[in-house]
Amino acid sequence: MMTRKAFKMFLNQGSEAEYKKRHDEIWPELKDLLKDSGVADYSIFLDEETGVLFGVLDCHDEINYQNLPLHPIMQKWWDCMKDLMQTNEDNSPVSIALPEVFYLK
Repeated sequence: MMTRKAFKMFLNQGSEAEYKKRHDEIWPELKDLLKDSGVADYSIFLDEETGVLFGVLDCHDEINYQNLPLHPIMQKWWDCMKDLMQTNEDNSPVSIALPEVFYLK
């Protein structure tokens, strides 16, 4: 069963261009990991006024999605990105899940 997930993260001021550059050059092994974990149609948007990042994705495998933080490639990506955004102690981005209140198919 597919579920849609949305969340917000927080970019450090002045990091907008570098954040986009690193995602434009996203590692092939990270893309493969996300796809192999059931992630599809993943987009991240930026509110330029506030620095809030808004992510939305389709998840086709909840268990593999939940296990992404345990994967060394994901941990390496977080380490690479920690200088650009608010992070937790394990370098994962501070991420707040957002409940869906409307969806038009």
